[in-house]
Amino acid sequence: MTDLLNTPISRRSVLQTVTAGAAGLSPALRAAVYAQGSDKPEKEEVRIGFIPLTDCASVVMASVLGIDRKYGIKIIPSKEASWAGVRDKLVNGELDCAHVLYGLVYGVHLGIGGPKKDMAVLMTLNQNGQAITLSRKLTDKGAVDGPSLARLMASDKREYTFAQTFPTGTHAMWLYYWMAAHGIHPLKDAKVITVPPPQMVANMRVGNMDGFCVGEPWNHRAIMDGIGATATTTQAIWRDHPEKVLGTTGEFAKKYPNTARAVTAALIEAGRWIDASLQNKLKMAETIADKAYVNTSVDAINQRILGRYQNGLGGSQGKTWDDPDPMKFYNDGAVNFPYLSDGMWFLTQHKRWGLLKEHPDYLAVARQINQTELYKQAATAAKAPLPKSDMRSHKLVDGVVWDGKDPRQYADSFKIKA
Repeated sequence: MTDLLNTPISRRSVLQTVTAGAAGLSPALRAAVYAQGSDKPEKEEVRIGFIPLTDCASVVMASVLGIDRKYGIKIIPSKEASWAGVRDKLVNGELDCAHVLYGLVYGVHLGIGGPKKDMAVLMTLNQNGQAITLSRKLTDKGAVDGPSLARLMASDKREYTFAQTFPTGTHAMWLYYWMAAHGIHPLKDAKVITVPPPQMVANMRVGNMDGFCVGEPWNHRAIMDGIGATATTTQAIWRDHPEKVLGTTGEFAKKYPNTARAVTAALIEAGRWIDASLQNKLKMAETIADKAYVNTSVDAINQRILGRYQNGLGGSQGKTWDDPDPMKFYNDGAVNFPYLSDGMWFLTQHKRWGLLKEHPDYLAVARQINQTELYKQAATAAKAPLPKSDMRSHKLVDGVVWDGKDPRQYADSFKIKA
């Protein structure tokens, strides 16, 4: 059918069919019509904000490789300085969409992460690939992982400072969850500050923090610069966890559904291209290392994107390993679906740490934000598989299983909380 649609007659026939009876099509058939590109994007230039991180790659590559043109749009990547800046530009309309922290979108929607605005998650951009870095000041005293950090903090009393990238964002939640899993109360036993990702290494270099949680390449950059060591990866906290999303406002998703669908399809395809081969991953690393994007050396990016990890410690404590779960952008279609349970998990952690004072209607909020039906249409356009359920189940580092079935009970079950 794709070949037939390349002819004017066939395309005209499809458009006539859509005009005459699209409302009566079954969801599957309607998705197939979307997949053939018969819905022209209402907005053909789409400005997408990104932060200089490895996981902005699908946004960049969709533009660089021209995948966006296949879906009738032109992506204009817009490099931003901080997550707060991304938030503000999404809310005021300077950005159409953004490569953005999952928890930031939810925080803005509920009014706990800045100005309150109805928000939308169009897709998950990646899983895994973040880490927690500890300073050399800590590692020299034997704090190299969660248990040894807890022992040091208990025996050597002082104010410990750790950094995350946005109060309701993913890195804050990974940091808090990991610390709590090892008996450290992140809000009582430490001072937590907010630092933009590209500034993490510089701040650790001058002694402003004892540790941080951030996306790559900044953890590996800290090792290369000799100022920090990797205590854990986030995939060790939650294997195949959701990370960045393609976020936008609820208003944009409603006003420009064809555009939203086209952008989503383009980024699904870009993620598939990245994950397709070793060669593609290396090409991606070379591309995004450029000053216009992440602005670092290629070797700061390419090792961990290939799953080649090291903790940065010398001597008997040093180790390297091949991680089977590095950053994933597609993974045979398993990455990109905006699972309702993923969004709900962030809400449970926002409640756990006192960012939400009352329990929200977890499922209702997730259904409002996560655009699952729009994603299904975009996935059909990109010929990507779909999961059997809007929910999924995982066991996290502390052995607790999250499946989305009882979020209220789950949020209240933790011993260490606000």
